[in-house]
Amino acid sequence: MFQQTPVYDRLVAERGDIPVQVRGEADRIHRDLAEVLRQTSTSQPSAPQSVFEPKTLPRAL
Repeated sequence: MFQQTPVYDRLVAERGDIPVQVRGEADRIHRDLAEVLRQTSTSQPSAPQSVFEPKTLPRAL
């Protein structure tokens, strides 16, 4: 993809490979969220299909 530079190699040595750490954390959050959504969908069968759609329409004033 691209060649790493000595500056990048030095930063990784000093600070760690932050992009790899962020990707790993994002993957963990994605797995956790998928599990929560799976549990929510099985425990609440009457839940709306979209969290942005209300269960009932608001009353007219």
